[in-house]
Amino acid sequence: MSLFALMRMQVHPSHTPGYPPGSGSTYAHDWSPAGTGGKIERRGRHFVDGYGRVCSLRGVNVSGSSKIPVDHDHVTFPANHHSVTFVGRPFPLEEAPQHFARLRRWGLSFIRFLVTWEAVEHAGPGIYDVEYLTYVKKLLSLLPEYGLSAFVVVHQDVWSRYSGGSGAPAWTLGNIGFDLHALEESGAAWLLGVKGGGHVEAERGIWPCGYQKLAAATIATCFLAGDTFAPKLKVTATNGDVKSVQQYLQDAFLDMYAIVAETLGGLEGVLGFEIMNEPHRGYINLPSLHKFDYNTDLHLSHVPSAFQSFMLGSGYPTLISHWTRSFPMPTRLTSHSVLNSEKRSAWRLDGPTQGKCVWEMHGVWGWDNVKNEGVVLREHYFTKHPVSGRKVDWYTDFYYPFLKRWAARVHSVVPKEKMLFVEPIPNELCPPTWTKENQVPNMVFAPHWYDLNALFTKAFGDFTVNVQGLSRGMFPLKAFYWGQKGARDNYSLQIRNIINVGHKVLGEMPILIGECGIPMDMKCRQGSTSDGNWIWQYRMMDAMMTALEQSLASFTLWNYNPDNTDTHGDDWNGENFSWFSRRRALPPSLLNLGQDSFTLDNGGRILPSVVRPYPAKTAGIPSRFDYEMNTGEFTFEWTLTEQCKSRETEIYVPSLIYHGRKLVVEGLAPDDKYTHDESRQTLFVVVQSNSSPTKSRKIKVSVQPPLRGHFHVNTFWGDFGELILSGLVVFIGIFLFIKFTLYT
Repeated sequence: MSLFALMRMQVHPSHTPGYPPGSGSTYAHDWSPAGTGGKIERRGRHFVDGYGRVCSLRGVNVSGSSKIPVDHDHVTFPANHHSVTFVGRPFPLEEAPQHFARLRRWGLSFIRFLVTWEAVEHAGPGIYDVEYLTYVKKLLSLLPEYGLSAFVVVHQDVWSRYSGGSGAPAWTLGNIGFDLHALEESGAAWLLGVKGGGHVEAERGIWPCGYQKLAAATIATCFLAGDTFAPKLKVTATNGDVKSVQQYLQDAFLDMYAIVAETLGGLEGVLGFEIMNEPHRGYINLPSLHKFDYNTDLHLSHVPSAFQSFMLGSGYPTLISHWTRSFPMPTRLTSHSVLNSEKRSAWRLDGPTQGKCVWEMHGVWGWDNVKNEGVVLREHYFTKHPVSGRKVDWYTDFYYPFLKRWAARVHSVVPKEKMLFVEPIPNELCPPTWTKENQVPNMVFAPHWYDLNALFTKAFGDFTVNVQGLSRGMFPLKAFYWGQKGARDNYSLQIRNIINVGHKVLGEMPILIGECGIPMDMKCRQGSTSDGNWIWQYRMMDAMMTALEQSLASFTLWNYNPDNTDTHGDDWNGENFSWFSRRRALPPSLLNLGQDSFTLDNGGRILPSVVRPYPAKTAGIPSRFDYEMNTGEFTFEWTLTEQCKSRETEIYVPSLIYHGRKLVVEGLAPDDKYTHDESRQTLFVVVQSNSSPTKSRKIKVSVQPPLRGHFHVNTFWGDFGELILSGLVVFIGIFLFIKFTLYT
């Protein structure tokens, strides 16, 4: 740490002789300026507060409902896209106190706050929804009052609601030539999920395949690499300027982002901004126009190749493969169907392509009128620069340069200390090219992690699979795990891989898992959402949370959605991830917003797996944290440092778990002191620097009386060891019998 950084750091009152633990007014999970000595900033691989304490930022995404407007109509979609409103997403302003108080009580006080491009600029290019921006500013202005802080992400999935996901406004597709009302029929997008579908087996989990379909793949390619791959596509901006499609889309995005950042960047509770959710390559680096990589691109339902999607979008009926779920491979090809039999074109006659496929315009493919069939003309078009022939790389040639443009634009309107959160393509480890020269100022790496097998099957049981390892060539038997301990180990290995590779490439930089969660509508061996038995959801969430804790990662769970219902889930593409619903909660008139109020817990599900103790502010460097939810016991180790200007460590201990129980703290040195304040849900530990020759502490915290366990932490040998040993004894007995009776 530099001398300048040390001089800027405040001295915590705990350095005063005789300081009683917890004598201040703050609490562990208070990320307001009052609770952090004025700030949270990056230092090496950690987030630190104004006293130099390492902060474990634990929170939620707020919220999945922000992907759709409050007046979304499943029946009439995509009509009236200019006049939608997102005012009231994620919840009405008058509801904010109850939701913020609830997150504070649950210790989930760091928010990844979702904003969409559509919410800001749905009415047309350069027409910004001032009412929505004012609403969001008022909402986020309340954060410090509840000890909360946030970073803002401009969220997208599959580019836009109008191409089957969320994010960009409809005009981004329409103005580059797509006909919004023909995308579904032509096979250019799958829209049933955003129309309220996606819940039945035949529709479940199809929406991620939208990344490979014509609309989303084309616009993602044009957005980041239009100057390279679609230089003939020009768009007239509202001021009359004719721009390349890449400059048109990027300029519009950055102009919008600057408005968002300028509106929210001065707020006390907003720590930074994230460029976009889960970026995607589109067609860039696609090695073949005839197929997608089975290991990286989901194959489910109708999956046209890039070439087939070009033909479908141009109005040619095409025979397309149909994939269904299977075992042991996730999916298999089961049939073929002719799509777009009505010969509907996805391209507008009055658009900039004049009704022609943009990739046909660029000679990637063509239609042979003699043979009456499509022909691929440039098979490797998206792997090399079309003019120079040089191989291209999505990250180095397109993504990193755009990140730098975005970072410069954001930091031109907000203070430079605001952190910039970035992430790689979903399910990819940090690419080795993300070296210093490709990083942005004040950067935080924010990748996502999900159990892809559980998401795909919507099921969780004793058998779990390391999909991350399998996709990278792991020997299959090493990728299989059994029991609750196996699931914890499996998830822990995957999350540690993400973090370790990130630090290896990026250096000493904070890493925050921006999304991680479990589907609440799993079809489990025991328990379901219909009968109120959530045992397997408890177990899966516990396995994930344990893995995050063991990796000492900061994270924001997906997601806190007050509009979630058992029937409709999060009401977007059939997803159901929120473990809270206002329909299950008490009415506002019966709520007490204090931290020790159990009235706030109503509406939550599987809370003991979600709401857990953690070392929020460590006066030193955390080295280990282990929590067992079935006993309430946890162990915490940390190393003391001279750089930290506080002797007080603050550990969040949720009232939901420890109410009415005595905390027993073991392992402190004789002169160290602690106190537990249930009303503030905090265990305060003050370490005396001269009380022990060692520079580390290890405490074990248990409760009396002990908790009642929610489930048994089973293992392979615990479940099958006796059976295996019995079988082995029988085998040896038979072997010895045969040997001594037949061969003697």
